[in-house]
Amino acid sequence: MRSFTKTLPALLVGAALTATAPAPAAVASPGSAAAVAADRSRGLEVAVPAYVLPGDPMLAGLPTTHPAPSIVILNPYNGYAPFDAAWQAQADALRTGTTAHGSRTRVLGYVDTAHGTLPQAVVRATVDNYLKTADHRLHVDGIFFDQSERDCGAANATRDYYAALRAYVQETVYAISPQAQDLVVDNPGTAVADCYLEPGHRTADVFVTFEGPYADYAGGWLGGNVFNSTAGYYSGATLDPSGTAFWHLVYGTPDAAAMRSALDTAYTRGAGYVYATDDAMDIPWDAAPGWGFTAETAYAATKG
Repeated sequence: MRSFTKTLPALLVGAALTATAPAPAAVASPGSAAAVAADRSRGLEVAVPAYVLPGDPMLAGLPTTHPAPSIVILNPYNGYAPFDAAWQAQADALRTGTTAHGSRTRVLGYVDTAHGTLPQAVVRATVDNYLKTADHRLHVDGIFFDQSERDCGAANATRDYYAALRAYVQETVYAISPQAQDLVVDNPGTAVADCYLEPGHRTADVFVTFEGPYADYAGGWLGGNVFNSTAGYYSGATLDPSGTAFWHLVYGTPDAAAMRSALDTAYTRGAGYVYATDDAMDIPWDAAPGWGFTAETAYAATKG
């Protein structure tokens, strides 16, 4: 979902998200929708990509939204613009929001990975933009790695690339604040190979396993959040006992009724996080949904 924010307007006009290549047709889909939702320790939470400048109307009301979203992504020119005092103040304000679970909103910094082709040093430098601030304080809770890969790679090399990035975030956060609970998200935008959730090699806490328009979400589901060459596509519930490992992003949602339908669908498909918006391409993450955030966060809180 790579997208420039409105940090540099001359570069942003008409900027489009990079579409994730569609996955192949499902081979199998073990488990029913009811089984996916069963045994979850958490319900459904709203997580918002906000690709706007600090102080934008999209962000202004989020800290006082009841309940507040659980996650907000900030995107200063794909992480390459300085995460300066204005961005830090915006992040701090967002982190005062109270979610349906009584916790505070967590803020993530956007980092592009170009499907695992960028050198680790380049990606880590962008991570440092968010985490290694002049005041030596944490203003974000973790990192959102966009354009992440979905396949394991030869000898799991691609998986290990992302595992190393997660470890770097964890080590950096710990060095600044040992008590902090870091959060790492990978966004392949489609089902991810289950090697990415393998114990001891897990690359993220959360994976975006759908990103696309409402029309596709309502009619084009492939059957699961994860896949492997033997089982094909499956829910991933066995890898996600808390129900918080998967996040679905849905744009072009027609109206509030469709939003509620999308959230119902996300829950039955095993997503722990969801965001539905009527915003549309080129950048579907630069305005609040027409029904407002409270209508969405409140409805999500009824699930589970």
